[in-house]
Amino acid sequence: MISRSTIDQVYEAARVEEVIGDFVALKKSGSNFKGLSPFSQERTPSFMVSPVKQIWKDFSSGKGGNVVAFLMEHEHFTYPEAIEFLAKKYNIEIEKTEQSEKEKEKINQKESLYIVNKFAQEQFSKDLWELPEGIAIGLSYFRERGFSDETIRFFGLGYAAKQIDYFFKTSTKAGYLEKNVYDTGLVIKNERGKVDRFRGRVMFPIRSMAGRVQGFGGRILSSTSKIAKYLNSPESDIYHKSQILYGIFEAKKAIAKEDICYLVEGYTDVIQMYQSGVENIVSSSGTALTPEQIRLISRLTSNIVVLFDGDSAGLNAAIRGIDLILEQGMNVRICSFPEGEDPDSFAKSHSLEEIKVYLSEQAKDFIQFKTDLLLEKAENDPIKKASTVREIVQSISKIPDKIKQEIYLRECANKMDVSEAVLFNALAQEKNKKPTPVRKINNGLNQQAPSALRNETKPKLTNPIILLEKQIISILIQYGNDDASFDELLVSFDTDGNLIEESKTVHSKVYEKIFLDLQQDEVEMIQPEFQSLYNQLIKKFQVEGKVQPEKIIHQEDPILGKILTDILLADEEHQLHNWEKKNIFVKDRKSVVGQLVSETILTFRRLLVDQKIKNLMDTVDELNSSEEDKEFLEEVMQYQSLKKLLSKKLNRVI
Repeated sequence: MISRSTIDQVYEAARVEEVIGDFVALKKSGSNFKGLSPFSQERTPSFMVSPVKQIWKDFSSGKGGNVVAFLMEHEHFTYPEAIEFLAKKYNIEIEKTEQSEKEKEKINQKESLYIVNKFAQEQFSKDLWELPEGIAIGLSYFRERGFSDETIRFFGLGYAAKQIDYFFKTSTKAGYLEKNVYDTGLVIKNERGKVDRFRGRVMFPIRSMAGRVQGFGGRILSSTSKIAKYLNSPESDIYHKSQILYGIFEAKKAIAKEDICYLVEGYTDVIQMYQSGVENIVSSSGTALTPEQIRLISRLTSNIVVLFDGDSAGLNAAIRGIDLILEQGMNVRICSFPEGEDPDSFAKSHSLEEIKVYLSEQAKDFIQFKTDLLLEKAENDPIKKASTVREIVQSISKIPDKIKQEIYLRECANKMDVSEAVLFNALAQEKNKKPTPVRKINNGLNQQAPSALRNETKPKLTNPIILLEKQIISILIQYGNDDASFDELLVSFDTDGNLIEESKTVHSKVYEKIFLDLQQDEVEMIQPEFQSLYNQLIKKFQVEGKVQPEKIIHQEDPILGKILTDILLADEEHQLHNWEKKNIFVKDRKSVVGQLVSETILTFRRLLVDQKIKNLMDTVDELNSSEEDKEFLEEVMQYQSLKKLLSKKLNRVI
């Protein structure tokens, strides 16, 4: 297990805005940052990060928490994995305590596959630099491609030996279970025995956005036609071809910074362009572009430039990808290279300045690109031209933004010499062809959340007492150490059972007022999470005299972390939607904190009195004598009088 001191160091060093900024494009919004939710498809930002409080909140899905909670939600890390990831990022040495056998058994299958893949990447890299075969074949190939030694090491490139079971023997000798080695796809078990999948190939490790090795791409260097030139890892628990982009880990910072992503086809295209200085570049790894891959890019930017080879195959691939990118609400441009050139060869033969100028000048808007391309094919044939117009309208129909649709239609009408009315009519016809999607009551977001979080944080807040418990926790966190004046209600009963009311103003710390009132009423919160937080907060105030939100958010329990995030960022949702610009102004609760506390406690007491009356009425059948009946009625009347007084104090009619 990771030691407590290491965990504390990680929380002290980690900056939530820095970590999340590696995965989501964030923009400054007052004292916070905002961006598009990485957990849902949206076009209006609902994701907020607070550097001051060191927490994040996704208002579209309800998720939230500290920096560790983000990595657990977004990268599906376990708690220890998230701590280790942050420790590595901030160069903190991990101190571990001895694990019990039971704790070792908890390491799940996914983690085992990641561990094997990490070992494989390190072994392939070692064999590239140290194995005679690797040096002669693999290293010489990479150097011939123009890759520097620094670039080769940066991308973790490697070589898989030709021997049929070389990696199998190496990995099992190192202590890795055969089952896990098979499950990664690195070794195949068949009638020939144990066979290394990538033998005799140069290796390209494929990393997740967090930098974990998910799989590999391997290129054979022999010219035999019986073997596939490129081979990828098979589908597994950690490798899904449709959901990965080669180079996303290396490129993510540059993509977010430049606010644009260049998309190419091959591994070497990415590496060569990166080495030349174009770092915001990724590859679909030679597969057809998928919506999942586009959404991966959309976490970092809404702008994509598709770079394709100057041949018909590259051209067709670019055209197929356009409509998918448009459907995701992204801005897309297309850039082709001269015939016979690809991004790899072009980057190798040009300086960074020349590459930038070329990309800037040659990248065309998709309408301009598709129109020029299809018109060239149509020549002067009216039928072909009509077909071309329909194809372009089909692409425009996929754009979710109505304003963009209209702009593109007008541009298309101008270029194609067709009336706007005809194009708008064609667009309407195109939309009518589309089946209306079945709306789901469940938005699907909860399916991605951990089951514990899903079950524990939903409907319980419908109970008004629990809502008030949350309000009390919120007040303690935000205003607990403030001095305030409170209108205090003192009640008692005379010897005849009549209610005596007395009001007075008291001055104290907010946390002292709440603590004394709840202690006086002997209240135990009915929501266990709120009681746990309440105990933590009161202890902090009594021992340290204050509570630091950025400290208490470091909860290992994700449920407590989410509750705290909901509370801490509840008042800041208006920043996402610029309410002030719409003349909607949010009242500063701090200015009326005394009134807020008094009303909360009074309402809480009133609900407790209601509950007490209900409990008494439930026991009415158990009365055995007229004397008991009289005492019962007196007690009920006293509570009814108290309820009326509390309601009057709250200006409520009952």
